[in-house]
Amino acid sequence: MTKRILLILGHPDPDTKRYGHVLANAYMSGAEEGGHEIRHIEVAKLDFPLLRTKEDFESGALLQAIQDSQSAIAWAEHLVVLYPLWLGTMPALLKAFFEQIFRPGFAFGETQANKMPEKLLTGKSARIVITMGMPAFIYRWYFGAHSLKSLERNILAFAGIKPVKQTLIGTVEADDDTERKKWLQKLHDLGLQGC
Repeated sequence: MTKRILLILGHPDPDTKRYGHVLANAYMSGAEEGGHEIRHIEVAKLDFPLLRTKEDFESGALLQAIQDSQSAIAWAEHLVVLYPLWLGTMPALLKAFFEQIFRPGFAFGETQANKMPEKLLTGKSARIVITMGMPAFIYRWYFGAHSLKSLERNILAFAGIKPVKQTLIGTVEADDDTERKKWLQKLHDLGLQGC
């Protein structure tokens, strides 16, 4: 079964030689080969301000880049979010992107006393792909994978996106070409399967 897939590349460096860009291209290539419709957003290429007040978050103006990104998310059946682990979490630019995108009225409904808001992005699934310098098992078991859990539970699931699958790629700076090629093949295969 083919899917409409949106890949969100959260690396703040637009340099296409970065491993995250290469992994994203491998996934997109696999998705195209699998017959899926694939679009992508490179957060590093977007220009948007930080949200600084509750009022901005709830009712501030949406720039065209943010509106276009929301439209792409609304179009997609499956999201892939790929980013490097920086200081134990997602890069600040990606967090700022999610703050702009996942606003009331798009990601969730009006907040009412003693009630959880309506989840407006139900029916979508996601995969989070995180690259990191440390071994992935240390991030998951010693550090508790808090960045992953925050994105999965506090952002995606809060808006109704589930299931959310995970791919953690550790020791990226120490890996040799053979190991990197294995991960590129793995991302290509995930794209092929649309998962």
